Amino acid sequence: MNENISLDEIESDGLEKSCSTASENTEKVLQEFSDWNITLAEEQKKVFTGSVLRVDSLNKYFRKKHAVNSVSFSMQQGEVVGLLGPNGAGKTTSFYMIVGFYQPNSGNIYLDDLCITGLPMYKRARVGISYLPQEPSVFRKLSVEQNIYAILETRPDLTKAQRKERLEFLLEEFGITANRKQPAYTLSGGERRRTEIARALAIEPKFLLLDEPFAGIDPIAVHDIKKIIRLLSTQKIGVLITDHNVRDTLEITDRAYIINHGQIVEQGGKETILNSEVARAVYLGSEFRM
Repeated sequence: MNENISLDEIESDGLEKSCSTASENTEKVLQEFSDWNITLAEEQKKVFTGSVLRVDSLNKYFRKKHAVNSVSFSMQQGEVVGLLGPNGAGKTTSFYMIVGFYQPNSGNIYLDDLCITGLPMYKRARVGISYLPQEPSVFRKLSVEQNIYAILETRPDLTKAQRKERLEFLLEEFGITANRKQPAYTLSGGERRRTEIARALAIEPKFLLLDEPFAGIDPIAVHDIKKIIRLLSTQKIGVLITDHNVRDTLEITDRAYIINHGQIVEQGGKETILNSEVARAVYLGSEFRM
C-alpha cells in the first residue's frame, strides 16, 4: 500500500469502484424486486434454486487498524456456516459488512451474480438476506402474532389471505401458536428467540444471518434453537452464524471459518477445526474438547 495515500482516500476509492463490474446487473435485479410483484409460488421457487452468498476480498480499516484483511468465502442455500474467532479478531466486522452495517474499504459481496455491497439492509432483505441481531428485536408491547404480522404487512406481493396463511404456518412451525396473544415483553428467552426467527422468515429469505443466537438463553432454549437451525437447513435456507459459544456453534454448523488478526486462518468441518493446531493456538486452546 502507498503510505502517501490516506485511509479516507482508500475508503472513497474503494466504494467508488465497489461493484463496478456488476452495476448493470444490480440495477436490473433491483428493478425486478422493486415492486415485489411476485407470487408466493414464484418466490418459493427462487428460494430453492440453490443461490450462493459470496464474500470476495473484503477489507476494512478503522483509522490505522486493518481490521479485516482480504476475507473471502462462500456458502450455499441449505448450508449452516460459522464465523468464529477471538475477541477483536475481525469476525464481527466481517459479519457486519455482510449484514450491511459497515461498508468495506474494498472487496465485494455477491448474492449469485448480484453485487449487493452497496445495498442498505432493507434492500438486501428484498433480494433474500434476512438478519437477526443479538439484542431483543421484538416489538415489546405487541403480541407474538402482531409482531410477525407487522413484517408480513410489508409484503405487497401477498394477499391478505396469504399473509394470514403465512402467519399460521410460522406460528405452528416455531411452536408459538399457544403464545400468539401473549405480549412480547412477557416471553421467555427461548420463546422470544423463536418469535424473532419467525419474524425474520416472514420475508422468506434465501439466507439468514444470526448474530449470537445462543446468547442470553438457557440450555434448553439453546437446544431448541439448534433444532430450529437444522430445520431451516432442510428448508434450503442458508444460515450464517457468529457466536462466542464455540461448542454449540461447531455442533450445528456444516463448516466454520476461524478468523484471527482480520484474516481467515482455518476453515472446514467440525473435525478439521478440532484437529487444527492453528485453530487451537489462536482460538480453541489446547484443552478444548467437544
